[in-house]
Amino acid sequence: MYTTVWCGYCRRLKAQLARAGIGFREVDIEHDAAAAAFVAGVNGGNQTVPTVLLPDGSALVNPTIGQLMEATT
Repeated sequence: MYTTVWCGYCRRLKAQLARAGIGFREVDIEHDAAAAAFVAGVNGGNQTVPTVLLPDGSALVNPTIGQLMEATT
């Protein structure tokens, strides 16, 4: 999951994933230029977070926990 420390949507999604027992790796785009470039690339030039990279290589932008669960099953 691509995030920033100040993003409320990121904090909410991380908490929901933790409650659901779904593991994830967090990458702060403000400290990783390659991650920021990836996020901008999948978001039409915008650094919108949370952006979640799925195992199949697709990405979801600001997904709900339901969308993530559906995408990973």
